[in-house]
Amino acid sequence: CVFFLSSPAFPWFGMDIGGTLVKLVYFEPVDITAEEEQEEVENLKSIRRYLTSNVAYGKTGVRDVHLELRNMTMCGRTGNLHFIRFPTQAMPRFIQMGRDKNFSSLHTMLCATGDDRSLDCLIRGLLFIDRVNFNGHPECYYFQNPSDTDSCVKRPCNLDNPFPMLLVNIGSGVSILAVYSENDYKRVTGTSLGGGTFLGLCCLLTGCETFEEALEMASKGDSTSVDKLVKDIYGGDYERFGLQGSAVASSFGHMMCKDKRDSISKEDLARATLVTITNNIGSIARMCAVNEKIERVVFVGNFLRINTLSTKLLAYAMDFWSKGQLKALFLEHEGYFGAVGALMELLNTTEDL
Repeated sequence: CVFFLSSPAFPWFGMDIGGTLVKLVYFEPVDITAEEEQEEVENLKSIRRYLTSNVAYGKTGVRDVHLELRNMTMCGRTGNLHFIRFPTQAMPRFIQMGRDKNFSSLHTMLCATGDDRSLDCLIRGLLFIDRVNFNGHPECYYFQNPSDTDSCVKRPCNLDNPFPMLLVNIGSGVSILAVYSENDYKRVTGTSLGGGTFLGLCCLLTGCETFEEALEMASKGDSTSVDKLVKDIYGGDYERFGLQGSAVASSFGHMMCKDKRDSISKEDLARATLVTITNNIGSIARMCAVNEKIERVVFVGNFLRINTLSTKLLAYAMDFWSKGQLKALFLEHEGYFGAVGALMELLNTTEDL
């Protein structure tokens, strides 16, 4: 971060406009001097009060209070970093709120990403948040004993030496990056089958309306009623190739049979959709890690928000198929790194721009 003789004017925002969600980070200064307090215009005070005193904005805006970073330092100022999200389709309402709050009257600039620089912001934001830690706790974590359901537990992890890493960003779609340093990375590949696919298919198959509702259904479902497993074909394990009988041989393979279709629930369909999307991402990520000769695989993105089913499934897949050589790593702030990187762009912008 560049330190200014005069810091950029408040308020400080960073925004990441995704295909499904808009992610907004807001830096709330807590070291305001008496002189600054006296000079601060009422509109700025109003914005700060509105953002920090609410946890919901309208029907769909949410401040993730549990992710707030407290008493952190950015550009020589001390404050709290707030994390806010709302559906991209609600962007017109967000703009209207800015008009209602007279945001345009403030001499400020909001940095947003969502263009070809979004991956720059993603990496920069991720490395920054990992460095500052999560209120004294590590940002990164992994699952110990991922292949054993009963003893699988979440453990903190140190990401002090992150390079090289394979960064798997799971949003509406998926981008996979090989990252060698903060400014040296390449996009290896991606897939259009991501979080947007999961939610879109669940809306079609189950009639649900939200990501939260889809995950709730999936948590109660049984994907083996929908998917055809190895044991359904071979009667057990396929030992010649080391395939367990419980492995999925054909996603939605049972749905060719009318009797099977008549016996499944919406929850089963949601669970099978989640498993299908997650397994596909895990398979592509593993192949990329092998091809790029990278052993550290970091999964981020809003698909993983409140989605323990997928994080544990990814951890298991990385561990099992690599015979313990690959470890899946996850980050607490999941889908907000692009917005944090955009905020850092604002703070690195010189005053005369």
